[in-house]
Amino acid sequence: QVQLEESGGGWVQAGGSLTLSCAASGLTFGDYSMGWFRQGSGKAREFVAAISWRDASTHYSDSARGRFAISRDNAKNTVNLQMRSLKPEDTAVYVCAAFSKFRTGSYYVPTDYEYWGQGTQVTVSS
Repeated sequence: QVQLEESGGGWVQAGGSLTLSCAASGLTFGDYSMGWFRQGSGKAREFVAAISWRDASTHYSDSARGRFAISRDNAKNTVNLQMRSLKPEDTAVYVCAAFSKFRTGSYYVPTDYEYWGQGTQVTVSS
């Protein structure tokens, strides 16, 4: 049974930083690209960042680029999202997801991911 469990969310003032973690189990972690998405209240799920299984290349949304950094530790089956210079508009539930190397598709499309965590709330106050 595949499980993705996020942690590290919380409340932070604008301009602050948070690091989210996602621990994966039940899958061969090195065979999966990993992504972070977020969903604000009343909004659609939005791509934030992804990291490739092949070469750990990274991909970011325009809003995340330059402020967020995604990384992975294949030995620990974890993927992290370091977030800095947070803004109130970053407030959302952040969810990690896994994208098998055997699938074709796009890092940016939620429906191309196979497995999802439950999410962790990030609240940024002004």
